Amino acid sequence: MSDSMPPQAPFQPPSSPYRGPYAAGYGAPYGGPPRRSGWFWAAITVMSMGVVVIALGLVLASAVKTLVAGSEDGSSSFGADSIAVIDITGVITDADKIDKQLVKYGDDDRIKAILLHIDSPGGGAAASQEIYHEVMRVRQMKHKKVVASIESMGASGAYYIASGCDRIYANQASVVGSIGVIMEWTNYGDLMRWAKLKNVAITHGELKDAGDPTRDLTPKEQAYFQSLVDNMYGQFVHDVAVGRHTTAEKITPLATGQVWTGEQAQPLGLIDAQGGFRMALIETARSEGIEGEPNVVRPHVEKHGLLGILSDNADDLFPNPSKLLNRSPGFYFLWK
Repeated sequence: MSDSMPPQAPFQPPSSPYRGPYAAGYGAPYGGPPRRSGWFWAAITVMSMGVVVIALGLVLASAVKTLVAGSEDGSSSFGADSIAVIDITGVITDADKIDKQLVKYGDDDRIKAILLHIDSPGGGAAASQEIYHEVMRVRQMKHKKVVASIESMGASGAYYIASGCDRIYANQASVVGSIGVIMEWTNYGDLMRWAKLKNVAITHGELKDAGDPTRDLTPKEQAYFQSLVDNMYGQFVHDVAVGRHTTAEKITPLATGQVWTGEQAQPLGLIDAQGGFRMALIETARSEGIEGEPNVVRPHVEKHGLLGILSDNADDLFPNPSKLLNRSPGFYFLWK
């Protein structure tokens, strides 16, 4: 047996199975990420340029929309004498939107006249009256013609507004008039008694809770509300007389709350001419010296998607039941 030991291989640590992101034997320099190919950076550059182009396009579209100023035919109204058209449709509840449009077009020298396109049964007394006074202000202070064109209906508060215009057009079969005032609310006292509920109110002032919807009116409350209605009726008759350049004595016999057709209304002096929107537009343009087809400008209308409609009009689609029990007395220039 030899005393010498057999030669041994140098010591090597055991290797672990490869788990990194690179192929075995290929490590990232300094342990960092792999270098991207030229195609990757080219794609990033193209995408960035696309985002910039889209952003510039949106800015340009917004600028064009402002320049066009809501023109009906999409053409710019710069340098062109135009007729502004404001639509008044449905029940009138808020004067602010219409008033702002009247102010805007009243201050615009390019707008030679304003045409109110009306199809409404009227609405809130104060809202209708406020628009009437803004129409009169534009006429008197801005010296700008305001004309009304009644489509299917121009009744009560809508007629109140029309009466403030320089001229009123209506179709032969349009519904016109209904000069009068109505006050109403819902009395749900029987419902509360059926449900064994009791209304509790602490007041100071004899008429503070007049119109409480949980009970009937007292004779004094009835007289009180009638005096308010009568006062508003007098304002309605007076303003129509002023707008129509006549007297309250001549308007009062017509102020019975009834309506007439456009054909009946003209001999009564409630309108000036029988004809539709097109006739009103052309004759108004000609009266302001605009020849040919007039340039028509309308307020810009915001369009919403389905989500916007559902969120903006949720109360209309799904009314809150509690609101049905929260109706205070309301005063209306409204044909029902």
